[in-house]
Amino acid sequence: MVYSGYLAIAVFLVSTLVTSVVRGHPWRQAPPDGYGLSLLGVALWAAGGPADLAWHQLLGFAEEPLLDFHQLVGFEANVEALLSPAHTLLGIGFALIVSGPLRAALRRPEASAWSHGLPMVLSLAFVMSVLTFFTQFAHPLANLWASGLAPTSADLADTRQELGLTGMLLTAAILTGPILLVLRERQLPVGGLSMVLTLNAVAMGFLFDRGSYPSPQVLAQSAGGVAADGLLLFLRPHADRVRPWRAFAFGVPTVFQLAYFGSLLLTDGIWWSPHLWLGSVVLCGVVGWLLSYLLVPPRPAVARR
Repeated sequence: MVYSGYLAIAVFLVSTLVTSVVRGHPWRQAPPDGYGLSLLGVALWAAGGPADLAWHQLLGFAEEPLLDFHQLVGFEANVEALLSPAHTLLGIGFALIVSGPLRAALRRPEASAWSHGLPMVLSLAFVMSVLTFFTQFAHPLANLWASGLAPTSADLADTRQELGLTGMLLTAAILTGPILLVLRERQLPVGGLSMVLTLNAVAMGFLFDRGSYPSPQVLAQSAGGVAADGLLLFLRPHADRVRPWRAFAFGVPTVFQLAYFGSLLLTDGIWWSPHLWLGSVVLCGVVGWLLSYLLVPPRPAVARR
């Protein structure tokens, strides 16, 4: 499925390039605006595919031959396989490919209608999902560190708290950063933010299916996306409206994390103390708030005469 999808995209992009050149456009101006890096992504995939095969043949990740489907499912299901150089190259290429519609939308005149905004929204969701896929080991859906009963070992409890909090902070940055980057230049269509965060939650939920799909945590993250859309409509953040911008950047990861902990409370419970899990919600908000300063720095004060 992965390589056939890549092949379809590669054929489409390369044929578009060749058609433009045949019509007389110079090579550098032949790709549609915003899709030059997508063609670079195609080249990285063309190099990364054989490199991945060679990496398996030379180093591999399975000590025994794959004899049946159950072994195949477990094949490469670890962090060292996920982050191998060949897979990282493929991931960068895929991110460049799927970000083409987003780059194209940011270079065109702004349009808030769904007919113009859907490719941008889907592209944003795909880019975000590439980031969460390659950091899946830290995603809150990967290991529900805060759910259930407290570990009997104090050392194990500390480890689960530290790993859980670190993953939440990293995921807050990964989810909030791309959203702020787009909103600095464009307004998303109404409901666009819900679609982005829901698609990402659904995709990550497939990776960590615990017997019932969609899990309560996936539904909670979808609800967090709806809440984030409500913040977008209420605050109307923009680079020229600094206070709503900062408030929105703080609010998105905050409501997202609150929804996540709410799903744990309603299912297996939370063994973390209120000090810790409520504090982690605030820290996730602070991560978004700090990112807002990176994308929209404070304006220098005007000197008084």
